[in-house]
Amino acid sequence: MSIPRIASYPMPAATAMPNNRVDWKPDPARAVLLIHDMQEYFLDFYDVNAAPIPALLDHIGRLRAACDAAGVPVVYTAQPPQQTPEQRGLLQAWWGPGLTAHPERAPVVAALTPRAQDTVLTKWRYSAFVRSDLLERMQQQGRDQLIVCGVYAHIGCLMTSADAFMHDVQPFLVGDALADFSAEQHAMALDYVSQRCGVVTSTLDVTAALLPSTGLPASLEELRAEVASLLQLPASDLQADDNLLYAGLDSIRLMTLVERWRRAGATTTFVELAERPTLADWWALLAAQRGN
Repeated sequence: MSIPRIASYPMPAATAMPNNRVDWKPDPARAVLLIHDMQEYFLDFYDVNAAPIPALLDHIGRLRAACDAAGVPVVYTAQPPQQTPEQRGLLQAWWGPGLTAHPERAPVVAALTPRAQDTVLTKWRYSAFVRSDLLERMQQQGRDQLIVCGVYAHIGCLMTSADAFMHDVQPFLVGDALADFSAEQHAMALDYVSQRCGVVTSTLDVTAALLPSTGLPASLEELRAEVASLLQLPASDLQADDNLLYAGLDSIRLMTLVERWRRAGATTTFVELAERPTLADWWALLAAQRGN
């Protein structure tokens, strides 16, 4: 037996998440982002150009950018390309050799390649906590919330969320940053977590919680500082007329800014910022909206 070919299905809308039994909120001082099993092998069972995969990649990218800006650690799980029968254990009976039959497909998908500052944990079983030091790492950092996204929703993402709960770690399953074998199994995972062990949330709600709006920048210098923080650069490295795309600003980080400023009342669009990617142009747009 192996993973079946997976038919396209729509990503659940942010407005269609199940009701939660608890009102926990992600806290940037307590949270860790877990990007679960986003390896080429596990996405090979989808048409990567069809729903839900484009939204999955986009939403996980937004989550990662928001966590970068908020100082939230990013952790990946990845199954090893080679596993002995003893290491694979009972998984062999359910899924066959799995990734070990295609070791060349072990890398994390290019759009989400782990960076030097990220942690990559070796994944042995459904739960990311099994045979890893995830819990110890979180305890050492004083963190007790786990934001979970990736594949597959009703297997590893669900089991990791339940395991987090049983270790007194609050799990947040990001319902529109997951993919599964079907819409029905995706929905089942969301329902189980929301009713039994955690909070089901959306990409927009997580980014809003991690990056609460403090208003629009009040000056060009405040704008420079905000953008520099998002790019993880010293503010002195950014000049007013620099092309921010060359400084490392990608579409995910740009969307993070757009969403943050919209919550503060701005009407500036993604396209406007992308077409005029300098601090001077952005300040002119924002100042006009502030009436400055």
